Parts: sequence; structure tokens; C-alpha cells
Amino acid sequence: MKFAHRFAYYLLGLIMGSFVVAAIFSGKDTRCNYFPNARVLNDLRNKPFHYSEKASQILNDKWIDTIDIKNTLQYGDVDFDNSNIKVGSGKIYIIEGKTTKNQEIILKVINYPEKAVLDDIIKK
Repeated sequence: MKFAHRFAYYLLGLIMGSFVVAAIFSGKDTRCNYFPNARVLNDLRNKPFHYSEKASQILNDKWIDTIDIKNTLQYGDVDFDNSNIKVGSGKIYIIEGKTTKNQEIILKVINYPEKAVLDDIIKK
């Protein structure tokens, strides 16, 4: 078989495969969270999020905003050395991030099976 024929078959298969992949993944909210940090943050973002009394008081101090909390839950780093500690039916996760004013913060979030609770906000 000539090279031109082999190349034509290759292109035909590549185009058909591309359409199949596009059809499978189009319209779906597909995420590839293979790393533990991404899995934990995605799990916390997809649950109903609540604030403890202590976290609500800190938010009232106006040095941090809920936008900073959401950004930290999107782009933060989970400290697995100090996280994954059982508390009742949930687990505590320590998440490091920054505010919009570039102030480093640490969030202490309790991950329950049905909800996530922001327990504490610590300014570094």
C-alpha cells in the first residue's frame, strides 16, 4: 500500500475519532481531578458551604471577604500533613491561600458527608 493511501486512512480515522471524543465530552461538566489537592478542593466547592460563628465574626472584621474564601477554595493548597483529621463524622482540611490584597491566609474547613463548614480563618 502506498504512503498516500496509508496517510489517507490515518487522517480518516483521526477525524472520525475526534468527532467521537467531541460528542462524548461536549455538554458535560467533565473534570479531570487526578491529584489529591484538586479532588479535595472540588469536593469542598460542590457541597453546601456554611460558616461557623467564629468564621462569621472574622468575616465581619472586613479584612477578608467571601470572594477571598472562594478563590482560596479554587486555587489554594491543601496542607495534607495537618489535614484529614477526624472530627465527629467529618474531617478537617487546612487550606492555604491568599486574599485579593495578597495577604496569606489559612482556612480550616470541616468536610462532612453532606456539607462543608468553614471553621476558622487565620491570617499568616
